Amino acid sequence: INHHASRTLLYKKTFVESFEETPLLVAVLTYMGYGILTIFGYLRDFLRDWKLEKCHLAREREEQKDFVPLYQDFENFYTRNLYMRIRDNWNRPIRSVPGAKMDLVERVTPDYNWTFEHTGKVLKDVINMGSYNYLGFAENTGTCADTASECTEKYGVGVCSTRQELGNIDKHEELEKLAARFLGVESSMVFGMGFATNSMNIPALMEKGCLILSDELNHASLVLGARLSGATIRVFKHNNMQSLEKLLRDAMVHGQPRTHRPWKKILILVEGIYSMEGSIVRLPEIIALKKKYKAYLYLDEAHSIGALGPRGRGVVDYFGLDPCDVDIMMGTFTKSFGAAGGYIGGKKELVDYLRLHSHSAVYATSMSPPITQQIITSMKCIMGEDGTTLGQERLCQLSENTTYFRRRLHEMGFIIYGNNDSPVVPLMLYMPAKIGAFGREMLKRNIGTVVVGFPATPIIESRARFCVSAAHTREMLDTVIVTFHLTILNFCAISQLHVIKSELRDINLQLRVIKSI
Repeated sequence: INHHASRTLLYKKTFVESFEETPLLVAVLTYMGYGILTIFGYLRDFLRDWKLEKCHLAREREEQKDFVPLYQDFENFYTRNLYMRIRDNWNRPIRSVPGAKMDLVERVTPDYNWTFEHTGKVLKDVINMGSYNYLGFAENTGTCADTASECTEKYGVGVCSTRQELGNIDKHEELEKLAARFLGVESSMVFGMGFATNSMNIPALMEKGCLILSDELNHASLVLGARLSGATIRVFKHNNMQSLEKLLRDAMVHGQPRTHRPWKKILILVEGIYSMEGSIVRLPEIIALKKKYKAYLYLDEAHSIGALGPRGRGVVDYFGLDPCDVDIMMGTFTKSFGAAGGYIGGKKELVDYLRLHSHSAVYATSMSPPITQQIITSMKCIMGEDGTTLGQERLCQLSENTTYFRRRLHEMGFIIYGNNDSPVVPLMLYMPAKIGAFGREMLKRNIGTVVVGFPATPIIESRARFCVSAAHTREMLDTVIVTFHLTILNFCAISQLHVIKSELRDINLQLRVIKSI
């Protein structure tokens, strides 16, 4: 394992992250697995073209065959022949609070995952290792639930207007003042949707003639916002300061393409915790580079706010830095606060500008009142302003659970990615057959997990992603660790054969149909 330890005085403690390159044999077998699936996929498409097998997905109509294609061929091929085989691992309906345990609606498929039918049964007390409920505030009992219920009775569920029209209520302003104090910045603004906080505010800040330097693993909302802005985008290697500094130096030396005029603005775009890698941004080094080259810094703390730092105030708190060194502090309330929406924090001039120019403020419906109250109550709990130590206890519990879970996995020989302090724990599966098999086998043992594969990850780095919560008990974590250790042992040796046997069984069925014709 390669340990990337800091060799600079910018860090107050050792910064350790571990990533392991995919072993050559595993990479070869993984490519072989995708190759087998692709070959059988083309064979099944051939049968579909000859009407020997029914295709359930959207396809071009016969009378539109000369039109410009509406659907991209490869994406359709991938969905039909690869994703459809493991589709049952996603979009599972739940019928309870997504806490440490949850209830899942049982469903079956009569046609190999093309459609699903609910059986009417409920899978009770499934250990939830997939929700971003880092501090356990996603609950239907306790102070948060009570205050949200009272707020609903007073204000109703929806505001039915935008912030600039009739959708600005006193709860929104209360939350914004509280969030600014929580973050340690001059001012803040809240939005009803976390994804739109990025995709709609970056275009308000950047334009043509500006340069955005984006980490290669940034979230889709950041990527979309950067593209919508019209600014020039250049990508640097994940958490690689040499790559970032080279781009900054080149931007200073060469300026804009063709004209070589200086860039209007240079914005560095990074996340606090990267949700697929479990890694933490090298914030002290990025701030040093930002100051050196006079750039701006946009920090997305969707997964880190509330989950990192001794006071739960994100990566800035985790590294003991000054919040004023981050020009635009962005985060969401959808994880640690058990609610929805997002925020932008920074200088008062920045926030006042966004109130006038952000599409989220002008056109989007304001945040729902009970959600606003949920955030206010949970944030005060984290800050200790509710008169209890519950928030600090949850922060400590999350830290202990994260350390314990990662240490046990490492001791058992599993390959896990990311920082030792990150509650996002990716466990590598690699081979495509393991993605579906792992998710199904874990659910059979009453454990809900998230499995991720290509194209969300590199083709040879499929993984299961666990999200540790303060709501998890030590017994729950032990149950999960033992269960998936046994699960891995049970199917890792034969999972690839299952794919081949399944496809051969399908092809044999098709051949029988052909013979009968």
